[in-house]
Amino acid sequence: MQTTMLTYPHTLLRNELPETVAAIGFFDGVHKGHQRVIRTAISEAETRQIQSAVITFHPHPSVVLREDVHHVNYITPLKEKEKLVEQLGIDHLYVITFNNELSKLTPQTFINHFIIQLHIKHLVTGFDFSYGHKGRGNVHTLQDHAQGSFTFTTVDEVKMSHEKISSTKIREWLRNGQITRANSQLGRPLSVRGIVKKGDMRGREIGYPTANLNVPADALLPKVGVYAVKVRYGHDIYLGMGSLGYNPTFTENKEKPSVEVNILDYSNNLYGEELVLEWHRFIRDEEKFDNVAELVKQIEDDERQIRDFFRYS
Repeated sequence: MQTTMLTYPHTLLRNELPETVAAIGFFDGVHKGHQRVIRTAISEAETRQIQSAVITFHPHPSVVLREDVHHVNYITPLKEKEKLVEQLGIDHLYVITFNNELSKLTPQTFINHFIIQLHIKHLVTGFDFSYGHKGRGNVHTLQDHAQGSFTFTTVDEVKMSHEKISSTKIREWLRNGQITRANSQLGRPLSVRGIVKKGDMRGREIGYPTANLNVPADALLPKVGVYAVKVRYGHDIYLGMGSLGYNPTFTENKEKPSVEVNILDYSNNLYGEELVLEWHRFIRDEEKFDNVAELVKQIEDDERQIRDFFRYS
């Protein structure tokens, strides 16, 4: 898959680009609803025997459009989104920089520049897609703005158990520790990618060494607590006890939560290595213990629960 970063105005020439079917949207989470849109584009491209693309945006529009929003945490940070889109089988990924200039484009200018000019012959959108200044363009105006240069398909709302699949709902469930429900709409376990860094070594001292992950600052993490996780390291997968929190038994007034994992039945040095942590089940809230013995006793119980969960799931 080829990834192209675009800023308005871009300099790509239509006659130098392949005819393409494109799915367009922000696609944070690349959840089952997003996957339906993207797979529809792939199917249409195969039928037409032309290439497929995803057109997405970065950063989130709220960072630009709302004065009270300065930072957004993403279910899938851009690099993770790129990997997931590639896994779906897309040929091209276009990432449009969302800035003030882009937000002020008329709907027609947006379509001319980022759809027609990119040689998109068929566009696939979700039912609620909007474009142009103040979102004045939508699926009902596409026919006029296409000017006969491309056709389009609108994918209806996707539901699970009579509930709309949405990034907003997934975010809410993650904040509440409802990781299983979030994963069901994502269609895969929530994951975070990070490099193992040196920690305070306390886990090793109490018999439960942990890998401390340096995760992207814009990654959306679930509720603070202890989780049953899987750890992907290269081509291998391990079970683990994941901890997201502030280590209140040992530290006070810690500003940011740390991401740590005790990899079950593994003892090699992982400093500097990249791990992918998959969140599978919330086990308990983070607690402050009166002494190390109480903490160790709780960790032993966590381990039993996590092993049982994976044994029977």
